Amino acid sequence: MKAKHIVKAFFLRVFFLLIILICNSCQKNNQIETTLKNQVFIKSDKELTAAYFLIATAGISKSVISKSQVAQQKSSESNIREMSIKLENHQNLLLQEVTKMANNRLVIVTDIETINKEDLYDLIDKDNAKFNEAYLDSVIESLDAQIKLFESISRDTNDKMILKLVLQYLPTDYQFLRETKQIKEQIY
Repeated sequence: MKAKHIVKAFFLRVFFLLIILICNSCQKNNQIETTLKNQVFIKSDKELTAAYFLIATAGISKSVISKSQVAQQKSSESNIREMSIKLENHQNLLLQEVTKMANNRLVIVTDIETINKEDLYDLIDKDNAKFNEAYLDSVIESLDAQIKLFESISRDTNDKMILKLVLQYLPTDYQFLRETKQIKEQIY
């Protein structure tokens, strides 16, 4: 009887010891997994800056594209329609490049921001007499914001892909800004 009691006690000790070891080993694995997960999602300031740049550039491009499409349908001036076609094509190319870069970096580029949608709706609601001026002002503002964004990122990053993108599209943005201002001066 004593032998049964000793064997039973021995098996219970071993059983509880195994349970304690298994529980402790599970907790250690969770700590390792948590550490690995944290390391995967830690981003450097440079990565965050690049992500912000890509998202902001895509937002401005989408906004300009939408406004240019409206101008092609609604503008009474042929030079504004021609400029809006060229600007839309330019911004579509920029958006494709930015989207490709964002996908490579696993950055999600969302739809147009609510503020830009409100600007678009305000532009659509303008009557024909005020539309051209409102469109030109809106494009000047958007191109100016995009140029400032390009200049800012070129100072803040050493990323070759982003710098190449800026060098490719910044001169054309300046050209469109000048052309838009000239058209505005001619008309108004």
